[in-house]
Amino acid sequence: MPDRDRGGADDAPAITSKRSDVADHATGRPGGAGGDTLVGRSVTIARPPGELYAFWRDFSNLASFMDDVERVEMLDDARSHWVVKAPGGGTVEWDARIVDDREGALIAWTSETDADVENSGRIEFRDAPGGRGTIVTAVMRYDPPAGAIGRLVARFFRRDPAVQVRRNLRRFKQLMETGEIATAARNRAQRDAEKE
Repeated sequence: MPDRDRGGADDAPAITSKRSDVADHATGRPGGAGGDTLVGRSVTIARPPGELYAFWRDFSNLASFMDDVERVEMLDDARSHWVVKAPGGGTVEWDARIVDDREGALIAWTSETDADVENSGRIEFRDAPGGRGTIVTAVMRYDPPAGAIGRLVARFFRRDPAVQVRRNLRRFKQLMETGEIATAARNRAQRDAEKE
């Protein structure tokens, strides 16, 4: 068993490390760069890695399942412009560039220096054991506007990044496995019709 006090290896994923140099490397963010919130989530999707990678790699597809993303426009093969809902009904925008791209396996990106919200992310696609599809792991790091106050405002308006990442991955799974995203809207409409 490795001795962590003597610098031994740890079998936990690098993205969960409390050491910023390790976590920064795992997310594609250069060491020491901003961003004080790190969120990582995984989901297993019953589709091959290459198919999921191809869908995600066209960032303009992200608005189809990311509830908080209004649109992503591809500027060129490595750069994109993001427009994202902000608390209170506003939007924030930034340009991002891909910093690591391995076909069928992973995509990592980081915001440009003049971003409204400094952020970076990494999405990995790897075969699930037993041929059960693909394990998709999303890691997002961001520096919220107004620091701690911005995080509190975001939670008040239910835009907590940990919740959003989990919901977005669940919606991605639904879209890729069934071709649609389940919503409660139909159920409400049915209940209303039954009351009449």
